[in-house]
Amino acid sequence: MPQRPRVRYEKSAHVARITLDRPEVLNAMDLRMHEELAEIWDDFEADDDMWVGVLSGAGSRALSVGQDLKELARREQEGQAAPSTFGSRGKPGWPRLTERFDLAKPVVAKVRGYALGGGFELVLACDIVVASHDATFALPEARLGLVAGAGGVFRLSRQLPWKTAMGHLLTGRPMTAQRAYELGLVNEVAASGDLDDVTETWVTDIVRCAPLAVRAVKEAATKSAALPLESAFATRYPWEERRMHSDDAVEGPRAFAEKREPEWQAR
Repeated sequence: MPQRPRVRYEKSAHVARITLDRPEVLNAMDLRMHEELAEIWDDFEADDDMWVGVLSGAGSRALSVGQDLKELARREQEGQAAPSTFGSRGKPGWPRLTERFDLAKPVVAKVRGYALGGGFELVLACDIVVASHDATFALPEARLGLVAGAGGVFRLSRQLPWKTAMGHLLTGRPMTAQRAYELGLVNEVAASGDLDDVTETWVTDIVRCAPLAVRAVKEAATKSAALPLESAFATRYPWEERRMHSDDAVEGPRAFAEKREPEWQAR
């Protein structure tokens, strides 16, 4: 009997919805889930009709608690798990979202409940984060003899003040949704019953924008983050070059002048 998919993937009205679907284990990510996710991210990136992705977890208790440690322990006992460090190269599902550094399409994380370990690392790799008031974020790897190897060490120390990041990385201490919002890791905190609607307001606002402009903005912001300002201005950005010569670059000002909603072509 074929196994149920680990991830639900739905596409509609320019929005791709990616839902981690193992609620019985708090959406822990096993190797098969990573394989499915790789195919989904490939499709999302290649489909020009998809303008934004929404990442969430099935059930009400977690986005994801990270790596399936029971699977890892079993594989180690059977001698199948090689020592691992940063990144997923050579492992099922590579490149995972945390290493898709050239993905120019925006991804919105909708977080309900726990986002721990690899689940939090997925959140850190997203562009906009909406969390329910009861969401909890943590990188507890050090408590387990592990490191946050899917980029948590690197991203948290870049997205937070140094000592704040180290406080969480070196202890595994969790943070609430409100604290994550105060630190700038979350864009908006919603009541649990309002999470879907609040997330949709962000998605709707993104879809209203010109898709090529959105990709150009994300690409430029990402690639220039570590550059001196003068170098950032002088750098070539492929998505910006495509936007600059696109029909959408003409349509936007024209629609404004004609006092109507623009009709984006993404070309």
